[in-house]
Amino acid sequence: MPEVLRPTPDSGWTLAHDGYSVTTESAVESRFAFGNGFLGMRAARSVSRGPTWASWLGYIRWASWPRCYVAGLFDMPNTEPAVPALVPVADWSRVRIVLDGATLAAREGAMLHGTRTLDLRRGVLLADWAHRTPAGVTFRGRELRLLSLADRAVGLQILRIALDRDEVEVKLEASFGLAGLGMEPMRLERDLAAWRTEGTAKAVAMAGAARLAHGGAASEPERPFPLRWVWRWRSVAGQAAVFARLVAVARADRPDEDPAPPAAAALARSTALGWRAVLAAHEAAWGERWTMSDVLIEGDDALQRALRFAVYHLTSAANPEDERVSIGARGLTGDAYFGHVFWDTEIYLLPFYTAIWPEAARALLMYRFHTLPGAREKAVRLGYRGALYPWESADTGAETTPDSVLGPNGTPVEILTGKMEHHISADVAYAVWHYWRATGDDDFLLQAGAEILLETARFWVSRAVPEADGRRHIRHVIGPDEYHEDVDDNAFTNVMARWTIARGLEVVALLQARWPERAAALRAALALGDDELAQWRDATARIVDGLDPETGLYEQFAGFHGLDLLDVADYADHALPIDVIIGRERTQGSQVVKQADVVALIALLPQEFPGASAETNFRHYEPRCAHGSSLSASMHALVAARLGQTETALRYMHETASLDLDPDPNSAGGVRIAGLGGLWQAVVRGFGGLTLSGERLEIDPRLPPQWRLLSFRTRWRDRMVAFRITQDGVDARLLAGERMEIGIAGTSVALEVGMAQRVSH
Repeated sequence: MPEVLRPTPDSGWTLAHDGYSVTTESAVESRFAFGNGFLGMRAARSVSRGPTWASWLGYIRWASWPRCYVAGLFDMPNTEPAVPALVPVADWSRVRIVLDGATLAAREGAMLHGTRTLDLRRGVLLADWAHRTPAGVTFRGRELRLLSLADRAVGLQILRIALDRDEVEVKLEASFGLAGLGMEPMRLERDLAAWRTEGTAKAVAMAGAARLAHGGAASEPERPFPLRWVWRWRSVAGQAAVFARLVAVARADRPDEDPAPPAAAALARSTALGWRAVLAAHEAAWGERWTMSDVLIEGDDALQRALRFAVYHLTSAANPEDERVSIGARGLTGDAYFGHVFWDTEIYLLPFYTAIWPEAARALLMYRFHTLPGAREKAVRLGYRGALYPWESADTGAETTPDSVLGPNGTPVEILTGKMEHHISADVAYAVWHYWRATGDDDFLLQAGAEILLETARFWVSRAVPEADGRRHIRHVIGPDEYHEDVDDNAFTNVMARWTIARGLEVVALLQARWPERAAALRAALALGDDELAQWRDATARIVDGLDPETGLYEQFAGFHGLDLLDVADYADHALPIDVIIGRERTQGSQVVKQADVVALIALLPQEFPGASAETNFRHYEPRCAHGSSLSASMHALVAARLGQTETALRYMHETASLDLDPDPNSAGGVRIAGLGGLWQAVVRGFGGLTLSGERLEIDPRLPPQWRLLSFRTRWRDRMVAFRITQDGVDARLLAGERMEIGIAGTSVALEVGMAQRVSH
């Protein structure tokens, strides 16, 4: 038993946090959160933390913010403005310990030591602590919690406790804390309960089984209420009691569905196996994922650990078994952004999943296909054709960005992103195309991808309006730089729009050449005629892009170069964002950029920056960026790495890594998962030089001089390839799949299964 409660011995696979501070506790709970893409749980202490309920007193800070989430379980809370939000479900891991009638509470007595450890390799949260009560009794505990990667409906908790004194009357109460908060009960039974959301009529069921053994024998619990267990005994000094709890969860999306039977079945599966087998299957599933996704760096231990932290959370967030959900801006690790999905998923996360876990990437893109009706409705509502995806999306595909929020002084502040940040429709198309190019998943293209590409292309043609100057303009938009709202001809938006339309034309030609029957059926269903396609070709030729052909410099949007210059470096040491320091009006009148905008375009479409153009634009915009978003640094790191600006790239990589690894209170709302996906991209696609979107897999590494090794694996069109990059050259090995040719630094190399090829620098 004790061995399973100890972390992996290799410290490169673990993160530990000692002690407790109210200023950082919620951030620790986010950082050490655990999940499996269906369920997510924050790393709140399960023992001795006391109850939690909502309070209106804004000056009181919760010492902990326990949360358990079910992906896709959205409802409309009583908030203003009213927007859908993930519904927290019962905190199934809470345990209350009572010693001689006094509840064990962290705020009373003395915490002798308390360490939480996130074991990245095993995908488990561990705790080890000792607490001396006011009565002088020392309580020692060890705990393991997980949400199974092998059976996503299942969670496990193992708790081992011991006292240093005989004859203490011990009571252990295990319950499902705040079960059903905000939901209407459907059924409440001894080991199972189910609730339905009030607004969306979704349902969730939770089932539980628990046992406790002490003195070498199992003990029967009292069962005063459903999903509640109580044990009582008298302590023997040093004798351990072991508590084990299994939980199973199921979600139902329609009123006629009952989630109780699948939850009960999942609990039956796990109890029949026993907790040791559940743990073993979970660890094996994580082992399989790490075999594919681990990235080895020799020469930068800090970045190595940060990258594993990133891959851990990326793995924890995805569920290839569910096409109806996507990944929110904070995954399933916190309440920030209400679980809403942004462009983060397609631009910052999809490259990881496409390269490492294409089954997960496919499911995430199918979410966009299933929400295509909502995107069409938004386009029509705003006067356009095709599909305009929502800037913030929940489960239905409807726009969930609020129209306004209340400012600090109580006056409404209009929110324009939902109305004007339209580049999301190009971002989705970008992810669809690059997934298909990397995987060769023709079935996805025919079933879903082609329709998304055509409808997003159609939107952009209707959005790019011909004007008197003979050009097509896209006016009244917000680009990635959200400091500047309601601008015209944002370069990122326009160039991505042009690219999307071109891909739409390409997919029409591709379908007609390879699958003429599907081409005819899809064109008929969409009423896509030759006259409209002629308009598409016209649009690709006439959309304004803001490029100065003489200098190779893009203007971020019309009039940007005429704004006031501001030295962003003068504000680098301030804790507050620059727009807060200098005010909204001055920010909008200055050449200060919130996050990568033109720089993001360099990262996504490098072919639009021939010759020295990429470096020209990066040198121009990098010093103007204030990095007011956690998305920004990793994109700059990726571009800098590709340009060979190694020190700049490393600085931005370490900045990205520190966002959630450092005990930053701003992480309280959940980990910034887009930054974690961006960090992986900066390393593998930046320094590693991996490209999957061409006719062959390409790699053109630029290793920092202080790195001795960079090693990773990737999938490409039903193959699996391993790369080992050193200062001397590149070793490539085909691990699975048919013979292939790859490009290594421009050299063509043939690979067969089991064969290793080396290209020296």
